[in-house]
Amino acid sequence: MRHPLSHLVGRNWNGEGSTLAVLLLLGTVLCGFPLAMIALEGLAPGGAIAVSPLIDTLQSRSVQRAMWHSFETSFLSAILALLYGTVLACLIGLTDVRARGPFIFLILLPMMIPPHVTAIAWIQALGPGSALLQWLGLAPEIGSAHPLYSREGIIVLLALQHGPLVFLVMRAALRSLPGELSDASRVFGANAWLMLRRVALPLLVPNLIAAFALAFVSALGNFGIQALLGIPARYTTLPVLIWRRMSSFGPDMLTNVAMISILVGMMAIAAVGLQVWLQRRARVHLVGMAQQTLMFRLGAARPVVEGILVLLIAGVLVLPILSLVTTALAPTYGVRLSLETLTFENFTEVLFTQTVTLRAFMNSTIVAGLAALLLAAYAVTLGFFEARPVRNLRRIASAISGLADVSFALPGLVISVACILAFIRPLPLFNLSIYNTLGIILVAYLAVFLSIAMKPVSAAYAQIDPSLDDAARVAGAGFGRRLRRIFLPMVAPAAASGAILVFLTAYNEVTVSALLWSTGNETIGTTIFNYEDGGYTTLASAMSVITVIATVILMLVLHWIGRRAPPGVVPWRD
Repeated sequence: MRHPLSHLVGRNWNGEGSTLAVLLLLGTVLCGFPLAMIALEGLAPGGAIAVSPLIDTLQSRSVQRAMWHSFETSFLSAILALLYGTVLACLIGLTDVRARGPFIFLILLPMMIPPHVTAIAWIQALGPGSALLQWLGLAPEIGSAHPLYSREGIIVLLALQHGPLVFLVMRAALRSLPGELSDASRVFGANAWLMLRRVALPLLVPNLIAAFALAFVSALGNFGIQALLGIPARYTTLPVLIWRRMSSFGPDMLTNVAMISILVGMMAIAAVGLQVWLQRRARVHLVGMAQQTLMFRLGAARPVVEGILVLLIAGVLVLPILSLVTTALAPTYGVRLSLETLTFENFTEVLFTQTVTLRAFMNSTIVAGLAALLLAAYAVTLGFFEARPVRNLRRIASAISGLADVSFALPGLVISVACILAFIRPLPLFNLSIYNTLGIILVAYLAVFLSIAMKPVSAAYAQIDPSLDDAARVAGAGFGRRLRRIFLPMVAPAAASGAILVFLTAYNEVTVSALLWSTGNETIGTTIFNYEDGGYTTLASAMSVITVIATVILMLVLHWIGRRAPPGVVPWRD
């Protein structure tokens, strides 16, 4: 009996064909099935396709208002993030500033801190109850409006949160610019600023578009900042509206939430589609390989630029973290910090009294670690087929990769709703339910973060000469041996880099797990959010400080390991 995929893989039906079939099945179950369930629940709630749920949702004033709020905050914050991240990338990537490694580490650190922790830190840093500002004598009057509880506050914090993403994209692009551009510009009398504005930036237009789209989609699905700032300001966005509707437990709650999720997904997919179209129109090709990277020497201005970078990092990173620490050391929020009021009781409560804290750290470590390892293995295997010259194999692998990109582009809350709809019933054949367990959070992580694991691995496979596989075939090596002995050692650094990004992203996230956690299955992000939402501000601050310390230690350990690992393993190391 012929296998159902044999007409696609042809004579390649062997170990490769069976492996690709398993990959296709897993990719469909993880990414395709949940999305199909959410589409059916929203567009065909009674089993028959109907447009009335869509029309009713679009006519809702609350949905219309939330859609506009989501669009304007995402769009404006993406513009600010693009400016912020691109300027930093130019200063770090194109100049001879010293201490480049520490600067890069500190610039990327806010990206690894959970967005709800960022929101809590800035709320405490600038509010009337700020222990730090009270200690400095700069606190606003009690009862005055908090400046961050507004549309502008949400936009600014979203920009600060996603600026490092833009920095990563633009720094990689700037490093690909050949140094010969500078020499040619000087021949025609152009100074550094004119060369950057008229030559370098036009070449980077596709990368600027990609960075803007990444910041826009990330802001669109950001739940922590929008919830903690938007709810007090009565400025509701679509992710917050989904969270509220999920808490309503009405008879048509799932259908309503599914429809709102579909709208969020349509906005995200439209943004990605527009990005691809604009990139194709703006694509510019450079001829030849760069002999050296483009670099400008600052001369006497170097200390000034380095001082500006230090002040910027201090304002963006040090100020909110100090506010978290001072609030965590106060007996209650709003009390002026002094030697008499200083206490470690909040840390003692979080670490030794509240059992949920250690359980949350353990749960997040286990789920994020499993997701990183499983996705690294999946990416290494799928990337092999995506780079194969055999058209049918490559098409199937590319389709799976494209499905992963769609899942990543959709906001985390949409994937959460999709997983609830897909796995609320026991799994067929196994009669086992993963709902209300860590299993459903793991499945959601696998669906959301597969694209992150795939990108560096796909790039690594693209640089491998296909003749290596042909030579191994001639020598009689089977599929498993070729993958294990030839390709795995070559793409392992890229796979490790993707796994590190997956782990750090999943370890502290709250957007995906906000709707999936249950008692006994809390994560770090949901525990901090629940503390703050319940009014336990000092406990939320104490756990946030512990989370930041754990994240910094983890990044430093990975940075130290990166000194002995092949280039590319640690994403922020050169």
